[in-house]
Amino acid sequence: MSNIPFQTIDWTSIEKIEYKGEFGVAFWQTIEFGGLRIRLVEYSGGYLADHWCQKGHIVHCLDGEFITELSTGEKRTLKKDETYIVSDELSSHRSFSENGVRLLIIDGNFLK
Repeated sequence: MSNIPFQTIDWTSIEKIEYKGEFGVAFWQTIEFGGLRIRLVEYSGGYLADHWCQKGHIVHCLDGEFITELSTGEKRTLKKDETYIVSDELSSHRSFSENGVRLLIIDGNFLK
């Protein structure tokens, strides 16, 4: 990861990319800085991820709530103003949101 100078991010100027889930859709707005990815992500109501993820993330819930399901069967609910963190390869997880949610997700090489 390189040094990142002070800057502000105008999320309204960053394109929203649509990703279809098993059910529903996710919209990602993404910026990257050599080994660091920062995303604003919105899940529609009824969204279920179409894959199990093993990447590490820092996930902060900005609005709404969602469930992270682990491959072990454990489920964790994340609500507004709550955060979870996990390193790469330490869990298989996927997201479900009944009513929609807005998240800030940070990931990258530092979570390996």
